[in-house]
Amino acid sequence: MHKIVVKLGTSTLTQGTKQLSRRAMLEIARQVAHLQEKGKQVVLVTSGAVAAGRECLGHPTVERFWPSKQMFAAVGQSRLMQIWADLFSIFHIQVGQLLLTRDDFSNRQRYLNIRDSLHCMLKHRILPIINENDTIATKEIRVGDNDNLAALVSNLIAADRLILLTDQEGLYTADPRLDNQAALIPRINHIDEKIFALAGGASASLGLGTGGMYTKVQAAQLASQSGTSTVITSFKHPNVLLDIADGHAIGTFFMAETTARESRKRWLLSEKHQGKIQIDAGAEQKLRHNGASLLPIGITQTFQSFDRGALVQLVSLSGYPIAVGITNYKSQDIQKLIGTHSQHIEDILGYSYGPEIIHRDNMTRTRFKEDS
Repeated sequence: MHKIVVKLGTSTLTQGTKQLSRRAMLEIARQVAHLQEKGKQVVLVTSGAVAAGRECLGHPTVERFWPSKQMFAAVGQSRLMQIWADLFSIFHIQVGQLLLTRDDFSNRQRYLNIRDSLHCMLKHRILPIINENDTIATKEIRVGDNDNLAALVSNLIAADRLILLTDQEGLYTADPRLDNQAALIPRINHIDEKIFALAGGASASLGLGTGGMYTKVQAAQLASQSGTSTVITSFKHPNVLLDIADGHAIGTFFMAETTARESRKRWLLSEKHQGKIQIDAGAEQKLRHNGASLLPIGITQTFQSFDRGALVQLVSLSGYPIAVGITNYKSQDIQKLIGTHSQHIEDILGYSYGPEIIHRDNMTRTRFKEDS
């Protein structure tokens, strides 16, 4: 387990009060620091901007309109990030902020830019801290809650584990607040209508949170389908993040229904390609037998016009399909790079998205004649 996405709900950050708990946030920072020391890559998806804004403004009584929430988020987001930055600095960890909306995931260009930013931050051991951009988001472009935002981020970086921390131990056979016979469900292999029925509807205490157990099960289903397992549990467990990373059974564990690699392969093979790239014999051999990335030096021609982030088909000199993949460059740029070495990309284009035209992680081969 190398990549972990941790989602922190408002109830975790406030510990059931009306203001942020610095003690609880410091404990999160301590555990994340230990995870990094163990070689784990961690992304935090944090709620709490609205709660921080209310705290900054002295908990005023205002109309329960969307602009009021946007106002609190605008005031609170900088405060929230400052607290995180101060706490993580104790452990010599630099943080970076990303504010996202649903449009950022549905727009291919933005999706790729977010993915590249996150991968670069993780590579340089900068801790990404993500929140939904409530200040500008409308109903049409909101993710709706940070549980599903965390699942989208997990899919984006192909995370191994999604951890949703809340004020509940996990998913129960009934609402434990109403039924003292309710039992914790330790493991769920498949999420269906019965599981959603157990989760009930969304609820939030003190008007600070936006999601309940239902949205967490939604997030677990989304993560599961993209190859990420999920744990829903309470922050009250000592060393909860460290114990989960070490494989201890805590809360409710949702099994991934596929691997991230298999999920991506199915998607790549099921979607219609938007263009073609012809490659030479040397590149063909490297792709077929070594699982290599596609570099500009191995390209001979492009067909059709396509943008960066398009799904394209790779074909041999004879026109036989070899693979499909997501391109890092648009067709016009690739035409300028044909046959060149990767170190010259920036000299030719004036910028670079990396040395690969298509990275091997974003490519899957098609069936070859000799495979049949």
